[in-house]
Order: sequence, then structure tokens, then C-alpha cells
Amino acid sequence: MTETSSAAIRVGDEYAAQLAEFSDEWAELHRQQAVLDARKARLLARSAAYADAFADSVVPAVLPPAERQALSRRSTCAALAMATRTPEQTVQRATNDAERLVNDAPSVLASLEAGRISARHAQTIIDQLSDVPVAGRAAFLAEVLPVAEESTNANLRRRARVLRERLHPESITARAVRSEADRRVEFEAAADGMAWVHLFTTAPIAQGIAERIEAAAAESRQAGDTRTCAQLQADALAALALTGVTPEDVASSPVLPHPIEVQEHIKPTVQITVPALSMAGASDAPAMLDGYGPIDPETAARIAVNAPSFTRILVQPETGAVLSVGRHQYRVPADLQRAVRLRDGTCRAPGCGRRARACDLDHSVAWEDGGTTDVANLACLCRHHHRMKHFPGWNLDHQPGGVLEWTTPDGKQYRTEPDPAPF
Repeated sequence: MTETSSAAIRVGDEYAAQLAEFSDEWAELHRQQAVLDARKARLLARSAAYADAFADSVVPAVLPPAERQALSRRSTCAALAMATRTPEQTVQRATNDAERLVNDAPSVLASLEAGRISARHAQTIIDQLSDVPVAGRAAFLAEVLPVAEESTNANLRRRARVLRERLHPESITARAVRSEADRRVEFEAAADGMAWVHLFTTAPIAQGIAERIEAAAAESRQAGDTRTCAQLQADALAALALTGVTPEDVASSPVLPHPIEVQEHIKPTVQITVPALSMAGASDAPAMLDGYGPIDPETAARIAVNAPSFTRILVQPETGAVLSVGRHQYRVPADLQRAVRLRDGTCRAPGCGRRARACDLDHSVAWEDGGTTDVANLACLCRHHHRMKHFPGWNLDHQPGGVLEWTTPDGKQYRTEPDPAPF
């Protein structure tokens, strides 16, 4: 054996040994994470059981029993969410999943605790299990769990869907009718002035929309359009939604409109916060579109031109102080409402992201207790947190500058502050 080949073997052995160390530790970390995820599931399920047991003492007795239980659970989830800086709805969903895992799929929980599957595998199983009638669950779990313990989550999802369909005693037609009631559209902000719009609808409609925008994009490409297929499909969907373009329109004028042209068809009531220097053309600082965030000044100007109702808020560039609020929509006490909603931006409960415009304006010190109706005593609270503030053990202290100090029933304190001026 030559010296070169001996060196190569030594290098190969060292690499193999190091790789084995990496892979063993990686697997062990995943096992430990699975154990912790199982502990979290048990804890959340226990917290829900305690919330149910103590609902009568946590929520005013004047409410119906079912509502007391629901509000007690939400109060518990709120405290857990604040303790981990987690959105409250995330904790609520995790609690619901944990109860299903602990109560309906103990074998899956045991596999998770042993580190044989991950939390993602467990989530896939209970997602599919949730719509399997009780009579078919044992057979479903007996077949799907071995698959989870030996395959990737992607493969498990595929196998679980097929197995669920085979074992489900109810016809797919009946389930499709029931699922159709959940159709909806969701908006998700993205970076750099972009956003997602998610449509959840029936498969035939979704497929029909996809085929229609693909055809429109293909027509535009054949007519010499240089945009990419992905860009054309996005622009086609925007044109269909905002201008009502039909297949016949596409056939007669195959080149799709550009997004800038489509924006001209937006006729919203919008609120845009604009830096004074940007409004004067002396700065390119971004504007703030209510419900989204920063957008470029040119886009803000285009939207403003077409909006029949437009509230412009000017801010002083050095301090961020509000200089002016549009008053053409003035209603008593609209100016005060607008100032508080602008200051708060969202519900002021820790972790809640509900937009301020969808919140109640709450007197931190109640009116009947001598509280005043002014910016120093008003805060935006969503209806849930407005009610929860009055539950036993909860307390809200409104401090100078719009700072809110929350105290939860377990004695922990959390502080929320108004968002700083965006510029």
C-alpha cells in the first residue's frame, strides 16, 4: 500500500468517525426534543382540565356554564401565552391538539415520549384522526403508527390520507359538503411591500382558478410578454380579482395588465401614515399602510389617488409626534378614537395582534370608578381581552405614555408599550 493511499484511508476513517459523532448527537437531540414535546402536550392537556374544573370560580357565575368553561380556558391560555411571548391563539391550538393526543391517541403520545417519532409526525396523525369516527380510530392508529416510526413526515402524510379514506365509514361526499363550510380567504403580510392571499375552497374551484390563470399567462407569453410564467400567473389572478377579466377578454387582448395598472382598480377606505418630508417629496422614507406595514411612497401615492376615503396622518420626522389627522370623516369622538388607535396599533394585551380598528376602546379606570375619557385612560383591547381584564386575578394598570402593566392570576406581571413611531 502506498503512502498516499494510507493517508487517504486515515482521512476517511477520521471523517467517518466524526460523521458518526455528528449523526448520533443529531439523533439524540431529536429524541430529547420529542420527549420535551410530549411533556408540553401533557402539561397543556392538564391545564385545560384544570381550567374546566375551576371555571365556576374563575368566570362570573352569571354566564352560562358552557361560556364559563370556554372563557376559563381562554384565560388559562392567555396566561401561558404571556409567559412564553407566544400568540394566544397558538397556545389555544396547541392545547386542543394536546388534548386529542393525550385523550384520543395515547399510543402516539407514548411513541413521542420514547423518541420514536417527532412532534410533526404526531401532529400529522392527530390531524387525520380528528375526522375519523370513534369506531375507526383504533384501526387507523394501529396501521398508521408503524408507518410514522419508520418514514419521513411527508411519506406519513401521504399514507395517512389514504388510510384515513379507506377506514372512514362516512362517504367522501358527505364529508366534502361539511368541509365546504370552512372555505375562506386569509391575508398574510410578507417583506418588502409584498403579501400572500390564501384561498381555501373546494378542489374543483381551486383547480379551475389555477387552470384559468395558467391559460391567461400562456396567452400573454405567446403574444410576446417577457414576464416569467410565475409573474404572469400572479398578475393574471390579480387582474381577475380586481378587474373582472374574463377568458373572452383575455382572448381579445392577450397581454395581461401590469400590477401597477391593476392597482388603479383598488377603491378602498385606507389609512396611510406618511412622513411629512416624504409627502413634500424631500425624502423616500416609507409610508405605513394600516393592517400591513411599510410600503414605498410611490405605491402609497397611487393608492391615495384612487381611494374615495383617505385618512392622511402627518408625523414630525425628528420626534415622530402626530402633526395632523384628516378630518373629513370627523365624528365625535372620532379624533380621540383615531389618536388612541394610531398609538396602539393592535390590542394591547401581551401577544395579541388583533388590529386596533377591530378593538374596543377600553377605559383602563372604569368610568363609574372616576375614570376619564382621554388618551391617558383609553387603550385598545379586543373583545376577549376586554372581558378577561375583569376576571378574578387579572389586573390592568395604565401608566404614563400609554404603558400598560398586566398582572395575571398567578401573580406574574407583563408590560406592553405603544409601538414607536415608524419613521
